[in-house]
Amino acid sequence: MKLLWKLLRHNISHGQMCGFALANLFGMIIILSGYQFYNDVLPILTSEDSFMKSNYIMVTKHIGMGKTLSGRNSSFTEHDIAELKAQTFIKKIGKFTSTNYKTDARMNIGGKQILNTEMFFESVPDEFIDVDKNLWTYTPGSTDVPVILPRTYVNMYNFGFARAHSMPLISDGLLSMIDINIIVHVNGEEKKFRGHVVALSGSLSAILVPQKFMDWSNNEFAPNEVNTSDRLLMEVTDVSDKATNQYFEDNGLELESDKINTEKTVHFLRLLTSLVITIGLIISILSFYTLILSIYLLVQKNTDKLQNLLLIGYPRKQVSLPYQLLAATLNLAVLILAILAVIIIRLYYMELLQSLYSTTSTNSVVYTIILGLSIFIIITLLNTIIIRNKIAQIHS
Repeated sequence: MKLLWKLLRHNISHGQMCGFALANLFGMIIILSGYQFYNDVLPILTSEDSFMKSNYIMVTKHIGMGKTLSGRNSSFTEHDIAELKAQTFIKKIGKFTSTNYKTDARMNIGGKQILNTEMFFESVPDEFIDVDKNLWTYTPGSTDVPVILPRTYVNMYNFGFARAHSMPLISDGLLSMIDINIIVHVNGEEKKFRGHVVALSGSLSAILVPQKFMDWSNNEFAPNEVNTSDRLLMEVTDVSDKATNQYFEDNGLELESDKINTEKTVHFLRLLTSLVITIGLIISILSFYTLILSIYLLVQKNTDKLQNLLLIGYPRKQVSLPYQLLAATLNLAVLILAILAVIIIRLYYMELLQSLYSTTSTNSVVYTIILGLSIFIIITLLNTIIIRNKIAQIHS
């Protein structure tokens, strides 16, 4: 084998080999990094929180535009709710209930106060909340209140306060660091409660509390106020169904759910990823042809030597083996460098994603490595077949 290599390695163009390797490396990095980025971002965009599941939507009235639902008031009447319940595509409906009293909230993280403002709370029936029921419970009169916090609050802290004060970023696994002091103002007096965060939601604009706390506190602090519902939470059969969305539009109802926008974003992400991977494939295919042409030229220059080796009894497999090993070695080096590049790129954008979403995908690079190995095996096999055929043509 060493003698064969010494004999056949002459006339190798190092420039052509380097050109192939760089082009193939560039194409492989595009393919693998695009695939890895898609796998990391997709779970974040499509993840469900403890509040808004995939088939939940929030509905409000568009004042004055309703064609069949009664009234011009923004609140939903029992007649409105009964009419909605009669629709076959609606599985269940829950009312949003708001506090009828004045409330201040002070949010502390790590012992430092980061928010102090007047706040209102909301609740929905517990059947719509998918958290541990032992955590999502309230005993009337207790000062300890579980809450679901809007994710925007945590993002605001991560982007602004944490960076400015060199404090740790908050993720879903560090919710115990958040303390919320709730102060209710009633008849010139203050009633204090402590809220502990049990989950985050990307769909809420207000702090969510258990229905038991809402019913008890409204009855305790504002017994003469009438509860009305300006928003409804619905479970529907298919959020993206055109007939469902057309019904809401025809009846002057607006959807606050971001599911449709999320679906558009995911669709765009898929298109973008497909485009990026296609570009990478094109570059890799062109580099593959560059390698084949280079080996063809190398074989052509060594035609006399190859014919003599075949005539004195060397098998075609043995004669073609140095060229096969050359191609396989280049392909393997490209694969290793591409995987290292993907890991480095991923470290950069995962830090950015964590600061943006407070939570990140748990996917690893295993599937990306498998994809890279698959491409390596396919290209190497094609190289082997083409090289053997070329040697066979010389022999014939």
